[in-house]
Amino acid sequence: MAHCPETETCDPRAICQALGIAVAAVEARGLRLYPAAERLAVADVDRNGRPFFMTPAAGRAWQAMKAAAAADGVEIYLISAYRSVARQAELIRAKLDAGAAIGDILTVLAPPGYSEHHTGRAVDLTCPDAPAMQLGFELTAACAWLQANAGRFGFVMSYPPGNASGYRYEPWHWCFRESEEDLWLEKISGAI
Repeated sequence: MAHCPETETCDPRAICQALGIAVAAVEARGLRLYPAAERLAVADVDRNGRPFFMTPAAGRAWQAMKAAAAADGVEIYLISAYRSVARQAELIRAKLDAGAAIGDILTVLAPPGYSEHHTGRAVDLTCPDAPAMQLGFELTAACAWLQANAGRFGFVMSYPPGNASGYRYEPWHWCFRESEEDLWLEKISGAI
């Protein structure tokens, strides 16, 4: 498989091909390559001291949203934020090595280069009363709070029920939209 260290420019399409992912099929789903974040900062740290990186603006928005939720008695926390192309490839390779079919994998993981996590603006969230990245999250007060309030902080749910991307419904996956121009660019590209 192609190797792509964090500091090295890599070709996501070549990495996809090495993983057995048909790039033409990916792009036929309307997915696009996302640029890697140019600036990252620690946006939060989990209970074990593991840092989560986001763009500075997304990190500030995350902290404001988390504080507002807490003020309303709702606890939300990060389980994933920035993810490199190389890390995305590792996640897919691990599922392939465990015997999963690539078609099944691509309903829950974006191909390397095609993940919003590469931008440093996407987050996967959970709360104390839901297992991580499970549909049960949608039944929590945290998810209800996010659906009612996340937009005030610039976050939108990327994969709602019936989304056209080919990904399953992910009530835990939200992406920060930095500006109206950013929203416009995503709309004309077909990402939203």
